[in-house]
Amino acid sequence: MSNIRYRIYYTFWYLLSLLPLRVLYVLSDVAFFFIYRVVRYRLKVVRSNLRRCFPDKDDAWLRHTERQFYHYFCDYVVETAKMMTMSERQIRRRMVFTGMEPVCQALREGQSVGLYLGHVGNWEWLSSIGYWLPEGVVNAHLYHPLEDKVMDRLFLRLRSRHSSIGIPMKETMRRLVALRQQGKTCLIGYISDQGPKWQNIHHWLTFFGQQTPVFTGAERIVKGTHQVFAYGDMRRLRRGYYQCEVRIISREAHTLPDWQLTDRYFQELEATIRRTPHLWLWSHKRWKRTREEFDRRFEVVNGKVRKKSDKAYPHNSHTPRQ
Repeated sequence: MSNIRYRIYYTFWYLLSLLPLRVLYVLSDVAFFFIYRVVRYRLKVVRSNLRRCFPDKDDAWLRHTERQFYHYFCDYVVETAKMMTMSERQIRRRMVFTGMEPVCQALREGQSVGLYLGHVGNWEWLSSIGYWLPEGVVNAHLYHPLEDKVMDRLFLRLRSRHSSIGIPMKETMRRLVALRQQGKTCLIGYISDQGPKWQNIHHWLTFFGQQTPVFTGAERIVKGTHQVFAYGDMRRLRRGYYQCEVRIISREAHTLPDWQLTDRYFQELEATIRRTPHLWLWSHKRWKRTREEFDRRFEVVNGKVRKKSDKAYPHNSHTPRQ
């Protein structure tokens, strides 16, 4: 059944991708009406997130940004479908990367690069950065496998069309070690602005004025493998055209104090979002876990998070299931 579903989904997306973008944008305009006005997809979540992040803005600004978000979200969907048949020439013209020379220089010198990104703009199109790298460099991205295995398979195939290799988070170190043993230099994309589960919370920081739990796995990987730390600042120039400015933050990320790399990433990300707020994924329940609840229910023992009700002693505590 999963193979049948996959073929149906793939065929639908493929046929949709054959339409010109100007036609797809008409479909996006129609979808906007149904998703925003009729279905009201996660509208309460979006409104709550915008209000808590921009408490100084009036209702008119919040509603305008809300509508812009939903309109852009529909554009993101049709643009992502278009990737199925976009050529290298087409996507290089529409997804431009700037500031690449220092990055390419580090890669030529044999140092892999960890590129931090956010769910800003069309993050799927960012997988085409491989076209901008020196020959022989591996273009990869870390990802959390989707619960829907068919959609997970579809998106992996979609991203791989433009030279990006997907690496599941749980396989990261093994795959990176294998690539290093093969003498491969890599540029690895990390999208780390989601909210971690309780057992994966090891660091809190201030994001949009709120105490926010964040993933720290990317920092441990970047520092543990001595990668360059870089940030991708995404902009939408106009419909169907993007620019990502890649900035190296540190070539010696492994020397930074714990969590400084993660803190800097979220500072850069917040500045990007504030510039064009409707391009971020506001439908994600980013602040559903609070510091107060964490302190009440959990404790950290030997670097591992466990429920306070657990009876295990520190010396025999185990790593919680993901």
